[in-house]
Amino acid sequence: MKPSEQIDQLIVGLNDPLRSEASWRGKMLANFRKIIHDADPEIIEDWKWMGTPCWSHDGLICVANAHKDKVKLTFSHGASLPDPDKLFNAGLEGNRWRAIDLYEGDIINERSLKSLIRSAVAHNLAKKSTK
Repeated sequence: MKPSEQIDQLIVGLNDPLRSEASWRGKMLANFRKIIHDADPEIIEDWKWMGTPCWSHDGLICVANAHKDKVKLTFSHGASLPDPDKLFNAGLEGNRWRAIDLYEGDIINERSLKSLIRSAVAHNLAKKSTK
């Protein structure tokens, strides 16, 4: 199965059996995915670490995880990226990774997230050009 198909299955599988509508976590993950591809159509989807959606462009950009009470989008080089709109709200203590945790009812700033994704791509391209 292709990584994009596995991510599709994950999103559908996040449905809450106690509700008739799709789970907010599935909707949030689908929204993250759309924003990521809108920010950079050359981003490649992958499926790693026994079930983690990943996106890369000349290196890993971010991974997503749906937890019981949140959806987490973690940037592999988040500590090196500008975050003027303060999207990062988790993983701030490390020297490399930074994350965005969203809970039910939260709304992501799409413009800021697209900017963050483009900065991550630029970071990867800059690292590649110095090698």
